[in-house]
Amino acid sequence: MVTVYDVPADLLINQIANEFNEKNDKIIAPDWANFVKTGVHKERKPDDIDWWYTRCASVLRRVYIDGPVGISRLRTFYGGKKDRGMSPERFKEGSGSIVRVALKQLESAGYVEKKPEGRIITPQGRSFLDKASAEIIKDIPELEKY
Repeated sequence: MVTVYDVPADLLINQIANEFNEKNDKIIAPDWANFVKTGVHKERKPDDIDWWYTRCASVLRRVYIDGPVGISRLRTFYGGKKDRGMSPERFKEGSGSIVRVALKQLESAGYVEKKPEGRIITPQGRSFLDKASAEIIKDIPELEKY
């Protein structure tokens, strides 16, 4: 059985983001997504106009791998170094609002579930990711040996 661990992350995230963009009506970019930076460490907004679906796919994969996981741990994962001019760089967390809204949309789609210890992936979400991983393995023959 093929799982998320068997395929490259970038291929899986792109596959899931395309499915979110085309087929899923629960996951939609908020109105403010065109104007917002993804964290205080960034200088500009994302160049990709469909970045919201990519971030939701990435959050879903992170919950699958790291779950149970909370907003704080996901903010740390999406953070980066802040350029402070002449002062040394410091780590800053990513946007909490982006992670929070993405998790709420994934919950409404039925892929993620909220527990007292954090967000976990549901059986429906696990099945969705495993099926997407199997499609990627079929499309790329050199990955089948892994």
